[in-house]
Amino acid sequence: MCGIVGVVADPDLVPNVVGMLVEGLRRLEYRGYDSAGFAFIECGTGRLIVLKDRGRIDDVVKGYGVLRYCGVSGLAHTRWATHGKPSRENAHPHTDCGGRVAVVHNGIIRNYAELRDLLESRGHKFVSETDTEVVAHLFEEFLSRGLEPFEAFRRVVSLIEGAYAIALLHVGEPNRIYFARNVSPLVIGLGEGFNMVSSDIPSMLPYTRRVVALRDGEYGFIEPYRVYIEKDGEAVEWRRRVTTVTWSVESAEKGGYPHFMLKEIMEQPRVLYETYEGLLSSGEAIDAAKLIAEADLVFVTGAGTSFHAGLLFAYYSALLASTPVIPFISSEYGIYERLARPGSVLVAVSQSGETIDTLKALRAFKSRGARVVAVSNVVASTIPRESDRVVYTRAGPEIGVAATKTFLTQVLALTMISVELGRVRGVLGDSEASGLVAALRSAGDLAGRSLQLGVREVDRLVETLKTRNSMYVLGRDIGVALAYEAALKIKEVSYLHAEAYPAGESKHGPIALVEKGFPVFFLLGSGSEEHLDKVQGNVLEMKARDALTIVVGPPAASRLKGVDVFINVGEYDEVTAPYAVMPVIQLLAYKLAVSLGRDPDKPRNLAKTVTVE
Repeated sequence: MCGIVGVVADPDLVPNVVGMLVEGLRRLEYRGYDSAGFAFIECGTGRLIVLKDRGRIDDVVKGYGVLRYCGVSGLAHTRWATHGKPSRENAHPHTDCGGRVAVVHNGIIRNYAELRDLLESRGHKFVSETDTEVVAHLFEEFLSRGLEPFEAFRRVVSLIEGAYAIALLHVGEPNRIYFARNVSPLVIGLGEGFNMVSSDIPSMLPYTRRVVALRDGEYGFIEPYRVYIEKDGEAVEWRRRVTTVTWSVESAEKGGYPHFMLKEIMEQPRVLYETYEGLLSSGEAIDAAKLIAEADLVFVTGAGTSFHAGLLFAYYSALLASTPVIPFISSEYGIYERLARPGSVLVAVSQSGETIDTLKALRAFKSRGARVVAVSNVVASTIPRESDRVVYTRAGPEIGVAATKTFLTQVLALTMISVELGRVRGVLGDSEASGLVAALRSAGDLAGRSLQLGVREVDRLVETLKTRNSMYVLGRDIGVALAYEAALKIKEVSYLHAEAYPAGESKHGPIALVEKGFPVFFLLGSGSEEHLDKVQGNVLEMKARDALTIVVGPPAASRLKGVDVFINVGEYDEVTAPYAVMPVIQLLAYKLAVSLGRDPDKPRNLAKTVTVE
């Protein structure tokens, strides 16, 4: 996730757009902060000026004296790296060979590698590792063939695949900015004598509150007094879609949501899709699987939520690749490092890529000759840098302390590795593995459906649960790992005690605490008859003690007896269960926290990234 701002203005009314670009970009820094950049058509000279570097926005602005310049139109970008490490070369905007085109982009261009190969064969010189640069060179290529600029841009949009929000500036048209959107958000801001395009509304609020949200597949251009939107070659009537924003600036940074945690829960359908597309285009999961397939002993480690994602990796690797994986909490690496040796592989899972316990485990394993696969959300952070292979999630910055979208994107990445491991080891045939990869494309849709179907039952349940002091979260099979993560979410933001157990283990002690009204959740790993039959006995055991029994599962679970509350999250199977089950539990944890007066973004005693032992 990155932040884009573009402004084009009538110079008689807005003599200089550079200040607008800087202020707008500052309001998008929550979308990414590893590098920043500006491109504008200079007042008077008509030259394209590009100023960019690694670092925070204010550092780049000060270091390059950005505010000393004057621009008649321009683009700005704050980056959260997905292709290529944070560096000056990889920072946006990106330009063409002639330095006449500047492009900023948020998202993932899935087919960038083949487009880059084609362009290089035609003599184009690339200077970055990013997927974005292909857009500038494609536009340049089509202009060189004699196409008019808008037709050239149409051709670019027709060729690129994936999730993207793009803005493009061309020195031949200083009063026009081209744009295109697919999946990644993009909004037009309507001003008096100027127009804007941006990833998000906060960047526009100091200047205008009249906006038009672009829809998937739409592209076009803005000029100081004109907006043109097109889809599939047909003009779009956009004026009826103009909205006047009434949010405060603080609220706007959260997308109109009251808390970042809720915003990030609701972003999951999109970031899961972007992670899926990124994994397909990069081949990272395949490379990781090939390395793991060579190992004689495989471990997975992480802390907190990342450890729970690792448990799911161990489960799927056994299920899909017949590969035993030893999971351990990273702070307890001491005993496990004794098993490490050349031929071993450690999968190190860390959202930040800086978690100290996971880093220490990585270094201990490497010192004994093991190789390491990192799964992280932050490009070029320490853990990825010190690993042999890296698989990146594409969740973007997560501001809320409690992991939500980063958990499910980790699970998606790890499941893709397990599928590819099954293919490499011959446990899955090509068609079966390809079918599973295709099924994972639905992860985002399942997350969205979970939230839509479950919200009413969650609202009712919150009123009951907020009066309780403790609860259990139980699961079987894949549901065990989900139960651990669900209990953690409830504890860390609501401060209510929630304990997770394998459902079959509950009668070996924990059931002693169950009494009338004691809440017991059952998270179902699938809707299969076998799975439902296993869970049924556990539900009745709890109901016999007058527990409040709550089942989260697919429609088939409605047949279970002894259930007080059933949260139907739609159809899913064992491989797609996390994306259907977890979002509604995250939402429940969030709403419990709010109802009890807690700040879900900043739980007491917790920090987002633990970098000390």
